[in-house]
Amino acid sequence: MTNHTMVTEFTLLGIPETEGLENVLLFIFSTMYACALLGNFLILTAITTSPKLHTPMYFFLGNLSIFDLGFCSTTAPKMLSYLSGRGGGISFQGCVVQHFYHCIGCILGFLYTVMAYDRFVAICFPLRYTIIMNHRVCCVLATGTWMSGCIVAILYTAVNVHL
Repeated sequence: MTNHTMVTEFTLLGIPETEGLENVLLFIFSTMYACALLGNFLILTAITTSPKLHTPMYFFLGNLSIFDLGFCSTTAPKMLSYLSGRGGGISFQGCVVQHFYHCIGCILGFLYTVMAYDRFVAICFPLRYTIIMNHRVCCVLATGTWMSGCIVAILYTAVNVHL
């Protein structure tokens, strides 16, 4: 009979060969994280408040900003917490939540593909662009990226949780 031990916490080892640089790294990464948050919020604000930007390209750019906010907010807070000296451990549940990073990454990959298709239609069919890329099509494409990314990430996470 085998004895199975359940892992409850993982120890984060940090960035190799950076002892003594925690404060510098904390400042650098905090600044980069703040710039990413501010930039994406400004993009979303500009897109939502300006009627001239209510086009398919900016619709997808707004989606990109939303997922970029989630992408950087999935791992950066834990890294900043570690660099500030608040512990180098992460719970099993917290580790599973980190797989959300993979979900957003998959969604972003699909979203880049949809954005490339949008630009293809705009360049190759400029006179029919507004008919081809209408609001309904944009919503279907965006929803498809969200669902596809989530399905891929759920499968990936399910396999890894059983390890």
